[in-house]
Amino acid sequence: MTQKRRNNGRSKHGRGHVKPIRCTNCSRACPKDKAVKRFLVRNIVEQAAVRDIREASVLDVYALPKLYVKQQYCISCAIHSKVVRNRSKEGRRNRDPPPRFRRPVNRDEKKN
Repeated sequence: MTQKRRNNGRSKHGRGHVKPIRCTNCSRACPKDKAVKRFLVRNIVEQAAVRDIREASVLDVYALPKLYVKQQYCISCAIHSKVVRNRSKEGRRNRDPPPRFRRPVNRDEKKN
Protein backbone atom coordinates (compact mmCIF):
# COMPACT_ATOMS: atom_id res chain seq x y z
CA MET A 1 0.00 0.00 0.00
CA THR A 2 1.27 3.46 -0.80
CA GLN A 3 2.34 5.70 2.02
CA LYS A 4 1.34 9.36 2.17
CA ARG A 5 3.71 10.34 4.97
CA ARG A 6 7.02 8.98 6.21
CA ASN A 7 5.67 8.66 9.76
CA ASN A 8 2.08 7.78 8.77
CA GLY A 9 0.88 10.96 10.49
CA ARG A 10 2.07 9.80 13.91
CA SER A 11 5.19 9.99 16.06
CA LYS A 12 4.72 6.60 17.69
CA HIS A 13 7.91 4.85 16.45
CA GLY A 14 8.38 1.59 18.36
CA ARG A 15 5.42 1.92 20.70
CA GLY A 16 2.56 -0.45 20.19
CA HIS A 17 -0.16 1.72 21.68
CA VAL A 18 -0.51 5.35 22.75
CA LYS A 19 -3.14 6.66 25.15
CA PRO A 20 -5.78 8.90 23.60
CA ILE A 21 -6.32 12.55 24.52
CA ARG A 22 -9.46 14.64 24.08
CA CYS A 23 -9.49 17.38 21.46
CA THR A 24 -9.67 20.90 22.95
CA ASN A 25 -12.25 21.96 20.39
CA CYS A 26 -14.60 19.01 19.83
CA SER A 27 -13.61 16.47 22.54
CA ARG A 28 -12.86 13.75 20.00
CA ALA A 29 -10.58 11.00 21.27
CA CYS A 30 -7.34 11.21 19.31
CA PRO A 31 -4.02 9.41 19.90
CA LYS A 32 -1.61 11.67 21.79
CA ASP A 33 1.15 11.25 19.23
CA LYS A 34 -1.17 12.17 16.35
CA ALA A 35 -2.72 15.26 17.96
CA VAL A 36 -1.59 18.74 16.93
CA LYS A 37 -0.23 20.39 20.06
CA ARG A 38 0.10 24.15 20.59
CA PHE A 39 1.14 25.99 23.74
CA LEU A 40 -0.88 29.20 24.19
CA VAL A 41 0.58 31.98 26.33
CA ARG A 42 -1.46 35.16 26.65
CA ASN A 43 -2.31 37.84 29.18
CA ILE A 44 -5.18 37.15 31.55
CA VAL A 45 -6.37 40.72 31.04
CA GLU A 46 -7.22 41.92 27.53
CA GLN A 47 -5.10 44.68 26.04
CA ALA A 48 -7.79 47.37 26.45
CA ALA A 49 -7.87 47.00 30.24
CA VAL A 50 -4.10 46.74 30.78
CA ARG A 51 -3.61 50.53 30.76
CA ASP A 52 -6.44 51.08 33.27
CA ILE A 53 -4.99 48.49 35.64
CA ARG A 54 -1.49 49.97 35.31
CA GLU A 55 -2.75 53.46 36.19
CA ALA A 56 -4.80 52.20 39.15
CA SER A 57 -2.00 50.02 40.51
CA VAL A 58 0.00 51.11 43.57
CA LEU A 59 3.07 49.16 42.46
CA ASP A 60 5.02 50.58 39.52
CA VAL A 61 6.61 47.36 38.32
CA TYR A 62 3.73 44.92 38.83
CA ALA A 63 3.82 42.29 36.10
CA LEU A 64 0.39 41.06 35.07
CA PRO A 65 0.02 37.27 35.24
CA LYS A 66 -0.22 35.25 32.06
CA LEU A 67 -2.47 32.39 31.08
CA TYR A 68 -0.64 29.21 30.04
CA VAL A 69 -2.73 26.62 28.18
CA LYS A 70 -1.63 23.54 26.27
CA GLN A 71 -4.11 23.00 23.46
CA GLN A 72 -4.35 19.61 21.74
CA TYR A 73 -6.40 19.39 18.56
CA CYS A 74 -7.54 16.44 16.48
CA ILE A 75 -6.47 16.70 12.84
CA SER A 76 -9.94 17.74 11.65
CA CYS A 77 -10.18 20.67 14.06
CA ALA A 78 -6.58 21.74 13.46
CA ILE A 79 -7.22 21.99 9.71
CA HIS A 80 -10.63 23.62 10.14
CA SER A 81 -9.34 26.29 12.54
CA LYS A 82 -6.24 26.84 10.35
CA VAL A 83 -3.73 25.78 13.01
CA VAL A 84 -2.11 23.62 10.30
CA ARG A 85 -2.52 23.54 6.53
CA ASN A 86 -2.30 20.74 4.03
CA ARG A 87 0.83 20.74 1.91
CA SER A 88 1.73 19.48 -1.54
CA LYS A 89 3.64 16.26 -2.12
CA GLU A 90 6.94 18.17 -2.34
CA GLY A 91 6.01 20.31 0.64
CA ARG A 92 5.44 17.24 2.83
CA ARG A 93 9.04 16.20 2.25
CA ASN A 94 10.22 19.40 3.91
CA ARG A 95 10.89 18.40 7.53
CA ASP A 96 12.24 21.77 8.70
CA PRO A 97 10.28 23.48 11.46
CA PRO A 98 8.25 26.47 10.27
CA PRO A 99 9.90 29.89 10.68
CA ARG A 100 9.19 31.69 13.94
CA PHE A 101 7.94 35.23 13.80
CA ARG A 102 8.67 37.32 16.86
CA ARG A 103 7.35 40.80 17.38
CA PRO A 104 10.07 43.45 17.65
CA VAL A 105 10.40 44.92 21.14
CA ASN A 106 10.34 48.71 21.30
CA ARG A 107 13.21 49.78 23.53
CA ASP A 108 11.97 53.41 23.62
CA GLU A 109 8.68 52.53 25.34
CA LYS A 110 10.40 50.54 28.09
CA LYS A 111 12.53 53.52 29.20
CA ASN A 112 9.60 55.84 29.95
